[in-house]
Amino acid sequence: MQHGKGFWLFVAIALFVMAIYNLMPFFWMISSSFKTDIEVTSYPATLLPQAFTTDAYARIWAQEGFVLYFLNSIKVSGGTAILSATVGVFAAYGFSRFRFQGRTALMATLLVTQMLPGVLLVGPYFKMLSLVDLYDTHLGLILAQTSITLPFTVWMLKGYIDTIPVEIDQAAMIDGATRLQSLVHCVFPNILPGLVATTVFSFLLAWGDLLWALCLITTPEKQTMTLGITNLVGQFRVLWSDIMAATVIGCAIPAFFYLLLQRYLITGVAGAAVKG
Repeated sequence: MQHGKGFWLFVAIALFVMAIYNLMPFFWMISSSFKTDIEVTSYPATLLPQAFTTDAYARIWAQEGFVLYFLNSIKVSGGTAILSATVGVFAAYGFSRFRFQGRTALMATLLVTQMLPGVLLVGPYFKMLSLVDLYDTHLGLILAQTSITLPFTVWMLKGYIDTIPVEIDQAAMIDGATRLQSLVHCVFPNILPGLVATTVFSFLLAWGDLLWALCLITTPEKQTMTLGITNLVGQFRVLWSDIMAATVIGCAIPAFFYLLLQRYLITGVAGAAVKG
């Protein structure tokens, strides 16, 4: 079915409007971070800074605790991504290569957990972490975040491993390789795009989290950057330019990872759509 020029013109305009709608918040965030405290709250609002300044960035980096918040976020997000990817690979390999009783039910349970809102699980996690003395620790927060990202990781990687012929594993083991060596040398290279995609997903989810960090971390020195940004909202004053500058810095790390791993990420997501 062929469409006329009017149809494609409408599609182009619609895509342009959608792009502006999605990019405008980012533009406003970056623009506001370079405005003065007076201009950022002035009315009518200015689209571009009238008096370009980097004072907000200087105040953010000089603020006590912000660098620590930044490092805490990297620690928690990196730990979540690594743990989720490591456990997810072994779990996906087990589900793909072994047939055992309750396998289907367990896979279905993993899928069902993705349908539960995270806010419903905060209470049980708080109770469990308190019982094992992991409340208000980065390890406890990493474990909680991993439990959210792990089902997605397992399901996605299982789809990749299912496409790899079992004969490759068997040939490797006939040549003397163990199950672990077969996984590392035969399976792992073929699922690398999917592994990168799930790792980036886990990192970004943990990086942008506020709810879990707010409920499971209380010590100021252990807070993540999302909690640090909320501290800029005072009782009588909101430091909008500082908040925007901190948010720009917070977005820099996910943007860097996306650009660095863009090729693997796109390949992994596209492969999952076909293999799913």
